[in-house]
Amino acid sequence: PDRIILGIGTGEGLNEVPAIGCEWPERKERFARLREAVRLIRKLWTEERVSFEGDYYKTESATIYDRPENPVPIYVAAAGPMIAKYAGRFGDGFICTSGKAPALYSETLIPNLEAGITQQERQASDVDRMIEVKLSFDTDLDRAKEDTRFWGALALTQEQKMTVEDPLEMEKLADSLSSDQTASRWIVTADADEVVERLKPYVDLGFNHFVFHAPGPDQTRFLKQFAADVLPRLRNAYG
Repeated sequence: PDRIILGIGTGEGLNEVPAIGCEWPERKERFARLREAVRLIRKLWTEERVSFEGDYYKTESATIYDRPENPVPIYVAAAGPMIAKYAGRFGDGFICTSGKAPALYSETLIPNLEAGITQQERQASDVDRMIEVKLSFDTDLDRAKEDTRFWGALALTQEQKMTVEDPLEMEKLADSLSSDQTASRWIVTADADEVVERLKPYVDLGFNHFVFHAPGPDQTRFLKQFAADVLPRLRNAYG
C-alpha cells in the first residue's frame, strides 16, 4: 500500500509494434487512447461493474476482483505541452526525463503542467513532480563516460526513438554513436558535489521526486558508490 504508482505515456513503436503486431498510430490518436484509457482504468478501480463504450475501448459489466482499497496513483509521462497540461489536469503525478534543453522544462513542460493544474482548480501539491535523472556517476570518470554507450539509443532523435520498430535497427543506430554523443544526455561525473549542483535547476523548477537512472551494466557498483558519496550530499542540500 502507498508504494506503487502506475506510470503511463503514449508509447514508443519499438516497445509495442513487435509485441502485438499493431499498426503504429499517429501521436494524436495515441494521446486520445491514453486519455480514454485513464477514464476506464479509474472506473474499474472504483466501481463494482463497469460498462464502458469509448472510441477505442469497450467493456460490458467488467470488474476487477482485487481492486485496491485506495486507487493506485497515475503518473503521466510528458515530453510536450499538450500532455504536460493533461498531467496537470488529471494526473496524480507528472513524469519527464533529464538532459534535454533547459527551455523545454522552464518554458514548455512546467508552465503547461501548472496551467493544467490551474484550469482544473487543483493545488500544486496535488501533482507530484517526478524526473528521471540520467546519471553516470563513477569514481573512474572514463568508465562513467563509456558506460553511457549501453544506453546509446537515448541520444538518437525523438523521431528515431518514436518510429523505429525493429530493435536490431535501433541497436545499429545506437552503436554508430561515439561515447561523446551518447554522453550528451547524461550527467557524467566522478564528483559527487557536481551531481548536487547539476540537480539544482530541477529542484528550482519544483521537482520533488527524483529517480536516478545509471547506464552501466554493473548496477551494484553504482548503487554502492551513489549511496556512499552522492546520497548524503543530496540529503544535506535538499532534504
